[in-house]
Amino acid sequence: MENIKLSIDKAFGFVSKEAVAGYQPKVEAANKLLEDGTGKGNDFLGWLHLPSSIDNAHLKDIEDTAKILQENCEVVVVIGIGGSYLGAKAVIDALSNSFDWLQTERKTPVVVYAGQNIGEDYLYELQELLKNKKFGIISISKSGTTTEPALAFRLLKTQLEEQQGKEASKKLIVCITDKARGALRTLATQEGYKTFIIEDNIGGRFSVLSPVGLLPIAVAGFDVRKLVEGAVTMERLCGIDTPFAENPAAQYAAVRNELYNKGKKIEILVNYHPKLHYISEWWKQLYGESEGKEGKGIFPASVDFTTDLHSMGQWIQDGERTIFETVISVKESNYKKIFPNDDANLDGLNFLAGKRVDEVNKMAELGTMIAHIDGGVPNLKIELPKLNEYYLGQLLYFFERACGISGYVLGVNPFDQPGVEAYKKNMFALLEKPGYEEETKAIKARI
Repeated sequence: MENIKLSIDKAFGFVSKEAVAGYQPKVEAANKLLEDGTGKGNDFLGWLHLPSSIDNAHLKDIEDTAKILQENCEVVVVIGIGGSYLGAKAVIDALSNSFDWLQTERKTPVVVYAGQNIGEDYLYELQELLKNKKFGIISISKSGTTTEPALAFRLLKTQLEEQQGKEASKKLIVCITDKARGALRTLATQEGYKTFIIEDNIGGRFSVLSPVGLLPIAVAGFDVRKLVEGAVTMERLCGIDTPFAENPAAQYAAVRNELYNKGKKIEILVNYHPKLHYISEWWKQLYGESEGKEGKGIFPASVDFTTDLHSMGQWIQDGERTIFETVISVKESNYKKIFPNDDANLDGLNFLAGKRVDEVNKMAELGTMIAHIDGGVPNLKIELPKLNEYYLGQLLYFFERACGISGYVLGVNPFDQPGVEAYKKNMFALLEKPGYEEETKAIKARI
């Protein structure tokens, strides 16, 4: 079976092959720090060998729980923020029919999301949608006290109990949380909810291959065994026993750090497949939260082509030359569509008659890459043979492993996020949360 492929040759000309090859000792040392668990943030390395540690019993538990929700729910609400929902949404969106929300005859529930914002209108509209609907909840939080998901869970739990009754609701709520402590763990134990554990050594942005991602993906009807199988393959390919020149995570970490050192401060993740939009959103959190600290780090941005060629394309082609692109390309579409002939040919497109739509898309991809390289934008390329669970599993693990390596090469702790707490302290002070009296007094003096 094929594997996803990384191509870095279109970065040369902006950085030298010798310079990238010169990263080999640093990259191999960084990868060994991950493997040995001796680097910064080493108490958050549970994701590193997670794919290969998942056993059949665990997957069956995931599948059995998903089946209960599938059989009893029209809608399942996944409650979480950051990595607690982005990974699941990325995979579900990538694998779903683009017009899934319009399907009337369904084999699986509609999966929707809450707790990823504090939008009052969003929550009102969600609760209106759920009126008179059979719905279930997957609540994801280590602590159970993170403001956004805790707020959403309280609202939706109350609604579910009012609509289904307190006892009947218990089998429709699944909590993915800490093994022993925290508000959500306490509540789940008291109420007898089905639970899965978020291990202490797995941070949210690295949790997609844990129950955090696997359960919602299974509820949506996708093959989590294939997803894990793909990740296991990539775990092996990115390990310390794979030579530098053959290790995609090592190569990606090396070339992006050299580009950064040459003044390329922004990495734009590009796709030509509309279903990959949330893969980019997941990737932005992974790299932004892992590397953006101590005044360092590539800024992760993303675009959906060809759509954004008609908006951001001008800036990418001719704007400040501080960017490089990483293109995710899908080699083979899942469906075939032939462009028809039209006798009148008023649009002048008969030269495309008989061609697959995907061939047109691929030529747009190639033509854009050439134009952007000519315009001073280095391009990397990641090719997926097809868009399915197996190759998405490979892609997710590849990005995770490369992120850990790249962060260590950069000289930061890739597994903490101290800057995330700043807004929370201010918000709690402004809301006059008990225990924040001094902070409330200080911040009110500033406004």
